[in-house]
Amino acid sequence: MNKKEISEIKKQFTPEHCALTRMCGCYVDGEKNKKTEMQEAFLSLPEEEAFKYFEIFRKALSGTVGKNLLNLEFPLDTEMSGGTQEFLMKLKNSRLTEEALVEAFYDRIIETFPYGENYLILLVHGAYDIPGRSSDNAEMFDASDEVYEYLLCTICPVKLSKAGLSYDADGNRFGARTRDWLVELPMAGFLFPAFQDRSTDLHSMLYYSKNPEELNEIFAESMFGCPVPMSAGGQKETFNAIIEETLGEACDYEVVRNIHEKLHELVEERKDEPEPVTLDKREVKQILAASGVEAEKLEELEERYEVTAGERTEFLASNVMNARKFEIKTPDIVIQVNPERADLVETRMIDGRQCLVIGVDEHVEVNGIVVRTSTEKRGYYAGAADEE
Repeated sequence: MNKKEISEIKKQFTPEHCALTRMCGCYVDGEKNKKTEMQEAFLSLPEEEAFKYFEIFRKALSGTVGKNLLNLEFPLDTEMSGGTQEFLMKLKNSRLTEEALVEAFYDRIIETFPYGENYLILLVHGAYDIPGRSSDNAEMFDASDEVYEYLLCTICPVKLSKAGLSYDADGNRFGARTRDWLVELPMAGFLFPAFQDRSTDLHSMLYYSKNPEELNEIFAESMFGCPVPMSAGGQKETFNAIIEETLGEACDYEVVRNIHEKLHELVEERKDEPEPVTLDKREVKQILAASGVEAEKLEELEERYEVTAGERTEFLASNVMNARKFEIKTPDIVIQVNPERADLVETRMIDGRQCLVIGVDEHVEVNGIVVRTSTEKRGYYAGAADEE
């Protein structure tokens, strides 16, 4: 799913466009015991409660695709009888009305989700009547020919509110606040099936993790049977290792700057495309070649890529480069540059030492104080001399 498709489903979690039919929930304590359960028609909820649930559901579809929102594909065996995808299909088709299926779903999460504190499992069924699109991309609500039925699940921490003083209106006094258990925004969740090309895709799903560096791979693979891609941080570390190991002594500032600039140009070229920019081995090789890397090193990349990342591994460009800044770091200094002006920093040998040189002919501030550059000083002194 791309960001446009996610946004379209996310719009359903509002009073005006609500397509939710039924909701189930299970409160689990830190000892993995079921404390209480609920089942009810979502549209029967009081308006104030519904708004709180909408906020939780929207959060499970928030973030960046490829970081904390991951598209997972079901292996063929999971769609066979007894497979994880087949179980989710039964659950979806039941519209959450079969208690035994819902209980089995709770048990699977409780068994596999690695969390030692209280949490709430929320599971909703939705039925979205997909509006057609005209040639100018306008929605035609009377031209629908498909209903997208889905399950959205969220796993939310439940924590005791903070202690403090509060005002007691009945006693007209301040006293100790009554602490209660609060449901927080989700730490994990999923949407099944995926909504691909504005249609149902039974062979994939969307997985959410609040922390993009803690994807709970074991839980996802046990619960859904789907392999989980490398985390955003893992992609960056692996990509950097490939570059460093391939270039070796040739991994100097100019080459790395060129690689960053080529990546930035590629992202800019494709910024209007709905799908995020991905890099496979062939594209990484092309970027290195365009950055001035020698043919011998490009041949070495073939082996390094396979050993370090795997032959079929792809990287998201947004995970391996920062489009907002170009950063140079030493043990004592950190320099951040507009990624479009990385050319302002260059390397030079000065008095036998390798130095980073930054052009400062324009406006310069130090700790918020505007300082004069050498060019401005020369102009200032020349003006003073003319006055004399």
